[in-house]
Amino acid sequence: MIYKSKSRLTSRQQTKVIEYFVAGTTARAASEIISIQANTSISFYMRLRFLIASKLPSFELSGEVEADKSYFGGIRKGKKGRGAGGKVAVFGLLKRGGKVYTAIIPDSKTTTLLPIICEKVQPDSIVYTDTFRSYNALDISDFHHRRINHSKLFADKQNHINGIENFWNQAKRHMRKFNDIKKESFYWFLKECEWRFNGGNHKNLLDQLKSWYKASKH
Repeated sequence: MIYKSKSRLTSRQQTKVIEYFVAGTTARAASEIISIQANTSISFYMRLRFLIASKLPSFELSGEVEADKSYFGGIRKGKKGRGAGGKVAVFGLLKRGGKVYTAIIPDSKTTTLLPIICEKVQPDSIVYTDTFRSYNALDISDFHHRRINHSKLFADKQNHINGIENFWNQAKRHMRKFNDIKKESFYWFLKECEWRFNGGNHKNLLDQLKSWYKASKH
């Protein structure tokens, strides 16, 4: 695996880079603070993302689950949403009060979204969505389907998808720090955002990542 490649950094430098990574500092800023080469810091950050993606646990969501799609990446002037060029489509599932799961999708058809829901969400769960037509199949599925019409209101008591939309906002805010994330690297940045959201506070994230990194060197 790429993340097992030998680092040219000292143990102290590696620890400092990990700390700045968890804090959300960019690789270039971390390199200046630690006084290391920018490319070395950038490579180490990617190594950490590979490690995180390889360690994310598999889990199922249950109870009240929010489902939504979003688009990340470049914007061509005058275009938004599905028609925007250079964007990456992502589908997300969030258990209220719990974890989020994301998947890069080629399109937003029912045949793409429904299998992901069936794989990651336990039957008899309540699934909240917007009124996008690809979710129609949920009406005759093993799930209890609730819709919110965003053209009219954002929430109707328990009927909303505010949780998953909060995750999209957090993920996009984090990724904006990194200019022009290449499509071939986007998956690793996405899984980093998923890990950050699910992992709790910075102390928990730091302890976990240090433990994973130490184990990866053996």
